[in-house]
Amino acid sequence: MRTAPAALPATMHGVVLTAFGGPEVLHYRDDLPLPLPRAGEVLIRVAASAVNNTDINTRVGWYSKTTNSATEGGAAVFDRAQDEDPSWGGTPMAFPRIQGADCCGHIAAVGPGVDAARIGQRVLVRPILRAYADYRPYACWYFGSECDGGFAQYTRVPADAAMAIHSTLSDAELASFPCAYSTAENLVDRAGVKAGERVLVTGASGGVGSAAVQLAGRRGAHVVAVAGADKHAAVRALGAAECLARDADLAHALGAESVDVVIDLVGGAQWPTLLDVLKRGGRYASSGAIAGPLVALDLRTLYLKDLTLMGCTFQDDRIFDKLVGYIERGEIAPVVAHTFALRDMALAQATFSAKNFVGKIVLLAPP
Repeated sequence: MRTAPAALPATMHGVVLTAFGGPEVLHYRDDLPLPLPRAGEVLIRVAASAVNNTDINTRVGWYSKTTNSATEGGAAVFDRAQDEDPSWGGTPMAFPRIQGADCCGHIAAVGPGVDAARIGQRVLVRPILRAYADYRPYACWYFGSECDGGFAQYTRVPADAAMAIHSTLSDAELASFPCAYSTAENLVDRAGVKAGERVLVTGASGGVGSAAVQLAGRRGAHVVAVAGADKHAAVRALGAAECLARDADLAHALGAESVDVVIDLVGGAQWPTLLDVLKRGGRYASSGAIAGPLVALDLRTLYLKDLTLMGCTFQDDRIFDKLVGYIERGEIAPVVAHTFALRDMALAQATFSAKNFVGKIVLLAPP
């Protein structure tokens, strides 16, 4: 292992998830062993990370097929979670785990086979980790789920997942991008959003939703955003041409067969209406179900309208490559609602769950 001139500590601070449960299963510690980089890996001194739905979902065991509740189901979720399937990738969850799908920081050391010139480089971590899954199609580990993530002073990742970033944005602003914006860009890319198309984005005030508003708008789409009425002004400022309330009658407000693409993060009881407003030949893309994962699908709507439904989790490497380019050229803007010290994780997640904000909640690593 090769390191920066300053000696590395033997231990570090970080937040450890010890079991499925409420915030009480998150423990801030200052004696965690430093994760030394192995062959092909780099060690990153974390500057900032951010809170995402996937952190909460993993903590409460929501990915387990034993639950069908909304993502804020609390104890009703984790009391039923089974050890066999509640991780992001559908595999057994290993505890303890350092979560955190986002990371902005600097490379502090490199493992064998990695150029030592990278030490000191400012980087963002691409959360889709291909190396650990042998680069097989649709196979990957997710940073902070199948392996330790960014909720610590240091983290290690495959060298090709640590992407150099050249930007005047702050560490907190950069940390708001990786998980939410790569997810949104993947949705927009897989749905083939084009200039002039009418695109409906649900959950538009959240991290992924607000990113999707920007990224669809960047392609020249006419964006219709669904969000709480008190957040409409902020969402419009991100580029939404129209805003609708969460409980709006979408078919009445938009008209049947009036939307080219639906980008959905919500699911839940309103889901069938999303297919009603899609034009014939329309495209639907989903990467979340915060209002509930089980929905009613009328197959006649699907096949008689020649709709395309897409689940969007796996990302080709080019998605994050493009995202870095957008950031460096100033084509998209960070939306940071609040920042917290890493040790205040419980408060940060409580604020996140209250949903009284637009954009992202960022965690600052200890100096």
